[in-house]
Amino acid sequence: MAIRRLSPEVVNQIAAGEVVERPASVVRELLDNSLDAGAKRVEVELEQGGLSLIRVRDDGGGIPPEDLALALASHATSKIRDAGDLAAIASLGFRGEALASMLSVSRLTLNSRSSGQPHGWRLGGAGRLDESAPQPAALAGGTLVEVQELFFNTPARRRFMRAPATEYRHCEQVLRRTALARPELALKLHHNGRVTLDLAAAGDETAERRRLAAVCGEAFVEHAMPLRAQAEGVTLRGWLCAPTFDRAQPDLQFTYVNGRAVRDKLLAHALRAAYADVLHSTRHPAFVLYLELDPAQVDVNVHPAKSEVRFVRSAVVHDLLLRSARQCLHGAGVGATSAHRLDPGHRWRTPAPQPAAGPVPSAAALALGEPPPGTWTLAALSRQALQAPSPPVPAIPSGPVPPLGRPLAQLLGVYVLAENADGLVLIDAHAAHERVLYEKLKAQLATGRIPSQHLLVPQVVRLAEDEIESLLRRASELSALGVELDRGGPTTLRVRGLPPLLAGGDAEALVTALAHAAGDGRRHFDEALDPQHRVLADLACRSAIRANRRLTLPEMEALLREMEKTPAAGQCNHGRPTWVQVGKAELDRLFLRGR
Repeated sequence: MAIRRLSPEVVNQIAAGEVVERPASVVRELLDNSLDAGAKRVEVELEQGGLSLIRVRDDGGGIPPEDLALALASHATSKIRDAGDLAAIASLGFRGEALASMLSVSRLTLNSRSSGQPHGWRLGGAGRLDESAPQPAALAGGTLVEVQELFFNTPARRRFMRAPATEYRHCEQVLRRTALARPELALKLHHNGRVTLDLAAAGDETAERRRLAAVCGEAFVEHAMPLRAQAEGVTLRGWLCAPTFDRAQPDLQFTYVNGRAVRDKLLAHALRAAYADVLHSTRHPAFVLYLELDPAQVDVNVHPAKSEVRFVRSAVVHDLLLRSARQCLHGAGVGATSAHRLDPGHRWRTPAPQPAAGPVPSAAALALGEPPPGTWTLAALSRQALQAPSPPVPAIPSGPVPPLGRPLAQLLGVYVLAENADGLVLIDAHAAHERVLYEKLKAQLATGRIPSQHLLVPQVVRLAEDEIESLLRRASELSALGVELDRGGPTTLRVRGLPPLLAGGDAEALVTALAHAAGDGRRHFDEALDPQHRVLADLACRSAIRANRRLTLPEMEALLREMEKTPAAGQCNHGRPTWVQVGKAELDRLFLRGR
């Protein structure tokens, strides 16, 4: 078959297949043009989700009448001049193909009035540019673009469009992303003649938080923690939501690079790693993050839709985001954003960090601290408590009430009940102790390696031959984690040492858990979690106090005080909440008080 040059109309329709995926793509491209033109206010009108009509009006600089035809031509733009400009793109648009692509698959009208013009000018076409010259148009200023009957001449593409309600939601999401990227921009959205979004320009930090609440919801703002960091010319700011504000879908995740909304695998990986041991792998975090860096250090010419980027110094960006996000999440402790609340009408008040009032009993202190040889942790002391006479109930210490309150009792062999200034606190003792042990092990590993306490009598564990081989191949790695193993026979393994925090525990259960971790189908952690930390998390889970271990009040007191000193104590290693606050207002409602 002979090779032929395609017609301009076919070329533009092929380009439209990459640029104009659905009505939301048109809205995004037109919004980018408005912002590049310096608009302070943009109004968008949609009919039938944008399938019938998309009208975007702005108060930007406008287009001179002699440039209208060129604006609708393929690969024509005012934003770059030569190939060298592609190395440092500061504008949102730059390809010069968006308007031409829209024109090729719709009935498009471009109205614009630039500074100094007595009136506006109009030009357009249906599938191709009209041959006529621009016509006068009544327009106060800026630019007005109307896109009607999208894909009218490409019925195959039209059949792939969803219902108008679905297409509208995609368009609305584009506006919401733009609203977060440019808080100084006033935005209004109409759908089928009704105003569905009206955001005034935000001129200060208070107004910006109001916009954040309008776009992401009040609950997002209540759980959001501010994040600011800088390194090697890269500035990071925004908000991370506490792990307790997790989502079934990634519907509240917004990342921007130099004001451009992007979906970037590098940024996504860093955030998954930051949330890995505080969020269950089936749940999604919520965040709004802004990265600012030299345009020459980021390539935005990666994807036709301009939604992907590539960083020149990707390691710097990844490390900055991972490190600062982890510090933000793990620094929350048991503060305002760390606990699930059962009372939606009672806003959490951040308790000021306070020392525990009164001395912690020595037995309880040993339970969660670094025990001397021959002792174990809280679980071991619980077993001892069952065999020893019950100690007298200690007096309630005087002084300020700590954030997690004072323990009252143990419920169902699992939960610790405590009273604080806000009301009732319920603590999952296993989950809380698991986090405490995990963070202590991580802190020891951060010094280089976890010390190993040799067992007086090595414990023999029976395993399958392939499991033994797998563990022995990792012997040096496990040794750095304080776990000392060697072969005892074809189907036996000897445990010679364990970390001091775990040395009095059930060595057989711990080693069996290590052997089975990879193949038992459990996936509590994201793959982004550091492999060593994954092992430590599993060890902590297996070593934490179990259900139906009766705790004394001193042991409960020690657990609460340790939680208050532990990073990310609001979640266990699997991302489940460790404690819940039941406020006084909720308790009053339960008993109809005040009614």
